[in-house]
Amino acid sequence: MSPDATPDPYADPLRFGQRVQILRERRGMTRLQLADFVGVSPHTLKKIENGQQKAPGLDMVLRLAEALRVRNLVELTGHPEDMHTELFIGPGHPRLASVKAAVDSFTLGSDVEPPPVAHLEARLHAAWKARHQAPDHREVIGRLLPALIRDGQALVRHADTATDRRAAQALLAESYSLCQFFVAYQPDSSLLWRVAERGMTAAQESGDPHTIGVAAWLLAQAHRDSGPRHFDAADAVNLEAIRFLEPLLPDASDDVLAIAGALTFELGYTAARRRETGTAWHHWEKAEGMAKRLPADYYHPVTSFSRAIMGAHAVTVAVELHQGGESVRQAAKADEAVIKSRPRRARHRIEEARAFQLDGQPDVAIATLQKACEAARETIAYNGYARRIILEEVESKVAERRERASELAVDIGILAA
Repeated sequence: MSPDATPDPYADPLRFGQRVQILRERRGMTRLQLADFVGVSPHTLKKIENGQQKAPGLDMVLRLAEALRVRNLVELTGHPEDMHTELFIGPGHPRLASVKAAVDSFTLGSDVEPPPVAHLEARLHAAWKARHQAPDHREVIGRLLPALIRDGQALVRHADTATDRRAAQALLAESYSLCQFFVAYQPDSSLLWRVAERGMTAAQESGDPHTIGVAAWLLAQAHRDSGPRHFDAADAVNLEAIRFLEPLLPDASDDVLAIAGALTFELGYTAARRRETGTAWHHWEKAEGMAKRLPADYYHPVTSFSRAIMGAHAVTVAVELHQGGESVRQAAKADEAVIKSRPRRARHRIEEARAFQLDGQPDVAIATLQKACEAARETIAYNGYARRIILEEVESKVAERRERASELAVDIGILAA
């Protein structure tokens, strides 16, 4: 073999299988659970892990990477020079360092004059609006976050009364909530946890039900996205928040009702990730009932919870349950045009693409991902599921599909031009 030739990363099936087994056990998954996630029999998975079966092709490798929440294919292949492909964490955004510095800042003095409460409220409102409207939403909020966090911290430090302090903590918690959207899926998981936990702490200090609900919604997502071993923790946070909000619901504002609905759906989402079909759809139906109590044109400013979003949520549940035909049926019913948020609209397109991929329609899946890219390029660039589909189809034997996938991979930055 020429020294310039690319070695086969799967040439040693025993080594590959050992890596799968180690990663599975680290995740606290049984062989039966992992086999169910990737769509093979436990016997087949055992043979892969024992090196008794030739290592699978790229499609199955990517499915294993998804199920095991592998951040880089190197963890599976052991060939960093050939397979350095980030999957479920996107690239570090250029503004990540400045946002991290603002989060990590620990100022005891009073060198920063706090802004008026109304001023910070208006800036946060504008920041959320910009996030939903901008295709480059990480760039937009990454530019705003350092000052928002700094001013929120200053407002808390300078609060003169208990009432003022609670109001300031609510605004600081909101800044951390916005920050979590920026930090998610970037290569600094410890920063994500600091942001999620500080947001929850500030929310609790505020005593505001809506603020607490939003912080819980984001903290639960941080747990769930950490893998199957953390699903119970995600449910615990969700259930505690729902119990806290439940007595308020008969007379709740639209925002409080919406965050309770969003938390209810999150229970269904996690159940779907566990492949608990009945439980997943039960929570979806309960959340849909709560959405129907909201005005037709209402749209939650953080979670996007609304009547319109329930169709998109149905696609997500079906996809996570690996119900290919049902996910396509739900995609046909969902009206993405009424989803006002560009990032959320792009996310819905990604879920639709997953549905088409599950249903054996890869060409439609790639076309749908192109629409996601048009809605919000930064959403697809940081989404591991989208990246997996694209990388899978870059290897397609169908020339036209391979070319479209390659163009999309270059556009979002996972392949060089």
